[in-house]
Amino acid sequence: MALQHNVGLSLIFRLELENSSTTFGKLASIIGEAGGDIIAVDVIRVSKETVIRDVNINVFDREHGQKIVNALDAAPGIKVINVSDRTFLMHIGGKVEVTPKIKVKNRDDLSRVYTPHVARVCQAIHEDPSKAFQLTIKRNTVAVVSDGTAVLGLGDIGPYAAMPVMEGKAMLFKQFAGVDSFPICLDTKDPDEIVRIVKAIAPAFGGINLEDISSPRCFEIEERLKEELDIPVFHDDQHGTAVVLLAGLINAAKVVGKRLKDLKVVVVGIGAAGVACSKMVLAAGVKNIIGVDRVGILNRNQDYDNNMWDWYAKNTNPLNLTGTLDDAIQGADVFIGLSGPGVLKVEHLKSMAKDPIVFAMANPNPEIDPEEAEPYVRVMATGRSDYPNQINNVLCFPGIFKGALECRASTINEEMKLAAARAIASVVTDEELSEHYIIPSVFNKRVAEVVSKAVIEAAYDTGVARRGDVTSNNNF
Repeated sequence: MALQHNVGLSLIFRLELENSSTTFGKLASIIGEAGGDIIAVDVIRVSKETVIRDVNINVFDREHGQKIVNALDAAPGIKVINVSDRTFLMHIGGKVEVTPKIKVKNRDDLSRVYTPHVARVCQAIHEDPSKAFQLTIKRNTVAVVSDGTAVLGLGDIGPYAAMPVMEGKAMLFKQFAGVDSFPICLDTKDPDEIVRIVKAIAPAFGGINLEDISSPRCFEIEERLKEELDIPVFHDDQHGTAVVLLAGLINAAKVVGKRLKDLKVVVVGIGAAGVACSKMVLAAGVKNIIGVDRVGILNRNQDYDNNMWDWYAKNTNPLNLTGTLDDAIQGADVFIGLSGPGVLKVEHLKSMAKDPIVFAMANPNPEIDPEEAEPYVRVMATGRSDYPNQINNVLCFPGIFKGALECRASTINEEMKLAAARAIASVVTDEELSEHYIIPSVFNKRVAEVVSKAVIEAAYDTGVARRGDVTSNNNF
């Protein structure tokens, strides 16, 4: 059965129509003939002569929307007053807000949440800084930090334009795991300054989620912050992607009846996510990983300007293959794409091993069109929500931070990430598992809870959980 994908844009057309029994029928006919899909209709205002209606229409893109506008404008008795993009409407004024947990109802309440009685709480934290985890928002709050240099598929669009993404991330933290977070977009690209700023704001937060920072700067920034802070620092573009990818790969391997240690895996796009995914797959037991980037197959015969590529060449590609993707893909069991559209061809799929697994995760356009790949692939996954098997970081970061915060972990280590991946994979039962369902839905409420519990257990097993270190809860 061919895979279907949804239209990409939802528009609200505010229309003035002649108050006639035939006008709406004409309206619906025009929209249908133009390829639009009417989702909802609301009456705004009615007079004897006219009716103002809001008509919600799904279209493929802006060009398609303009085609419908032109068709409606040309029709007698129909006037287009305004067209609004529903996505833009959801962003008006921002998507997050700060609300108090306690209502200040009288002067006594005011004196306890603020001056003068708050001074005793401040003094308690001054005498024992660890009490900040008990007595402030630090215990359940994450900073979502970006410099806007690698936003989604848009690239370096700057800190102002990055804010809607970071706000969305803050919403997801709260909705899926009950974790409070705040978007912080920095107007600097200097790694030294980013590290300095994040260290300076760290007292207010229990964890740092780095987001959309370009490679290779992101590696240095994360490593330095992990060394210099005693709270978890997690670059989600690297590790969140890697955790969810591994969860999908665990289940995809079950579907095709192959063991992880026997897989030949080709990774295209050796940037931040590509490196992290490769490290995670190696840690899970895969032995034969071949990395391909614009210079071809990364191999030990070459010296690279990129230090991470040097590391990659030394720690992957056990047969030291050289050449291009054409050479690497021969007999491969798994393709992992973190690059761009059009990289993977049908000819490549035909040269892979039996029952190939393809993770084409470039967004918004994957390395190969899923409909084109379907006849040649046993298991297909993308980064998109309109195809089966979406590799989405939302399955990882809420639960992994929830667990890390609950046990007051000092870091998020490899064992915690592996535990998270296995937990995500476990949510899909053997009865549910199939080619089109290797990864749970982002709306599966079990995911964050299962992940957080697995992360807590791994944190205690590896000695990075600190909640048991609190010897006294005496605040006097």
